Order: sequence, then structure tokens, then C-alpha cells
Amino acid sequence: MKKELYGKLEALQDLLVDFSTGKGGDDNEYRKLRAELLDISFLHEKLPAFLSSNRTLTQFWPYIKGMFPTYEQRRQYLWENFKVPLAFVETFSTNPAEITMSEKLVQLNQSYINFEWDKALKRKGDDPEGAITSSRSLIETVCKHILDELKIEYDETFELPKLYKLTASQLKLAPEQHNEQIFKQILGGCQAVVEGLGALRNKLSDSHGKKISTVKPTARHATLAVNLAGTMTSFLLETYESQHFTL
Repeated sequence: MKKELYGKLEALQDLLVDFSTGKGGDDNEYRKLRAELLDISFLHEKLPAFLSSNRTLTQFWPYIKGMFPTYEQRRQYLWENFKVPLAFVETFSTNPAEITMSEKLVQLNQSYINFEWDKALKRKGDDPEGAITSSRSLIETVCKHILDELKIEYDETFELPKLYKLTASQLKLAPEQHNEQIFKQILGGCQAVVEGLGALRNKLSDSHGKKISTVKPTARHATLAVNLAGTMTSFLLETYESQHFTL
């Protein structure tokens, strides 16, 4: 999936560059690639905005011609506009939980939450410490978003475990709010995951100074943190959505 998406993005970029620099272009191929890429929900907001309003190459021509008079300017403009989606797909994982979370955040349409999630995904391979920090920030940001939507006051200095407990209580996800042992156990596990991410962030992330002897986190630690954060935030958002219908 990742390789296929990257190939389609490159093909569309190259087609537009050729067309914009006097080398012609296949309108059917443009329509096909454009439709396929715009139909991918978690990629949609990363694509150049001009794709939405220019359905054919005939429509695209006056747009690019009016924007830039020279071939070089057009070339640079198109390369710049495709940088974000290409980089996103290049670092994107086909992990089902990550795809689900990305789609959920596109639907939510809150740029500051999307930013934290994208940052966590991009960092997990080559910046494990940063990815762990971003994972913790993601849950904190989503908790604050839900509390703000519910108009529940909270102290900005709350640590993540306290912030999560307040959010969980409002969503009826606190273990003590249930009588069934299995639900108490599962929801207690969710609470433990969040507390663990907070502790992991304090221990292994880049948020604090470290002793020389401190063990460095690896990509697998970062992947665990990112996937746990993605699962928990998706669960929180879906619970809020199911209880309050709209986000």
C-alpha cells in the first residue's frame, strides 16, 4: 500500500510538471490519479489544494499559467506542493491501528491534534525519544479537546494521569463507574496504559535531561508508544462521538 501510494503521488506530480512545462499530458491519467488519491481519507488533507478545484488538465492550465510565467517557477511550485504528501506517505505505516487513527483525525478536522499524531508517526523510526514525547502529548491534547467540548474545567498543570482520569470519568470510562468485573478490568488496563505512557515519557523521552548511563529508547519502544497512544486516543474520540453524536 505504502509503495503503491508513493508511486501514484510521484506519477501525478511528474504528469503535472510535464504538462506545465510544455511536454503535454494525458488527461485521462490525470483524472484517474486525482480521483484515486482524493478518495483516500487520511491522505486527502495532505494533497495540494489545487487538485480539488481542477478536475481536468484543461482546467489546471489557466491556473498554473496565471500563477507562474516560467517553466522553472511552475516546476518548483509543483515540487513544493507535493513535498508534504510524499513525505507523509514515505514515513507512513500500514499498521491498521495507525490508518484507523489517521482517518479518525481527518474526520475530526482539528489541525493541532493532527499535528501531534503526524509528528509521532514521523519520529518513531529515527527519533524514538521525540516519538514518545509526541505520543504522550497526543493523548493529553485529545483529553483537553474533549474536556473543552464538554465545557469541563481543568487545571492546565494537570499531569497526564489526572487529566485522563477526569476525561474518562466524563465519558463513563472510569473503572469505578462499572460493576461488571470484565469492564472494570479492561478500563483499568486503559488507565494503566495512559499512566505507563506518562512514565515512559518521563523516563525515556527527550522531555528531560538524562544521565549518561540512561538507557536510550529504540524504534520498537517508540512504535509501542505511538501505537498505544493511537489506540487510546481513537477509543476516547469514538466514545465521545458515540455519546454526543458530533465532534
